[in-house]
Amino acid sequence: MALALATITQAREEGNFIESDMLTTMLPGDKAAILMVHFGTTYNDTRTLTIDAINKKMATAFPELAIREAWTSRIVMRRIKTRGENKLSPTEALNELHKEGFTHIIVQSTNIIEGIEMEALRIEVAQAAHLFKDIRIGNPLLYTVDDYRRVARILNTNKPKSGSAILVGHGTYTPSTSSYTMMDYMLKAEGYKGFYVGTIEGYPSFDDMLEQLKRNGEKEVTLIPFMFVAGDHANNDISVDWKQALEKEGMLVSVRMQGLGEVPEIQNLFIEHTRFILKHKLVNITDKKKHYAVEKD
Repeated sequence: MALALATITQAREEGNFIESDMLTTMLPGDKAAILMVHFGTTYNDTRTLTIDAINKKMATAFPELAIREAWTSRIVMRRIKTRGENKLSPTEALNELHKEGFTHIIVQSTNIIEGIEMEALRIEVAQAAHLFKDIRIGNPLLYTVDDYRRVARILNTNKPKSGSAILVGHGTYTPSTSSYTMMDYMLKAEGYKGFYVGTIEGYPSFDDMLEQLKRNGEKEVTLIPFMFVAGDHANNDISVDWKQALEKEGMLVSVRMQGLGEVPEIQNLFIEHTRFILKHKLVNITDKKKHYAVEKD
């Protein structure tokens, strides 16, 4: 415990992380890898532009590390298995890495928010932690305030030339649905006009978003998936259900079938998150609270 507290004291803190370069701790014979974790998709076209693209980009950015892949949607994995393709879950992929002799692992997901997918991933990683000398999880796209600010800037740069943009997120039933309202607030705080945020399964809902559109007299909008891939939700909920519902309200509606994962600047943010977690380690909150109490005493 004394050593842990000393480490926290000596290292420069960044939020809930401390400086700790994983690669410098490795000994002869140790092996390091990045496990890319995706929700997955049955749509090969968007997969090529998003999942496959960022996997390749990660390999280029970190040539000294092996790159492996896992998917989290059991439904998607079952569907593509009928096409003769097998994808590993995070637990299965970590077990394989252990068998291959890897000792140091970075797990980087392409999740957008710290929602239930990240919660499940953190549990799986914790259960496999004993297999490795060091295993760390990179943050989702939106984690720090600066993440939101930078994503807002990217969205504004890629805004449709006419009308307003509606960012459609997946949404969640947990308190992390507030991430979408923070994104909405950040866009406004940064002065980027003509953006609305809604979710399919959370808050803000379609009706919440529609009320804002009506209040502001919007007549022309573009629906944009606020998801890593433009998959099932984009092809059905967004381009069909949401589009038709808005057209019934008398609006001119376009759909941009482009996942966030297709945007090079967004891909670069995920790479930066991976680079950050290679150099930093998450602080054990129990140790941090005890250290804080000692400082106050």
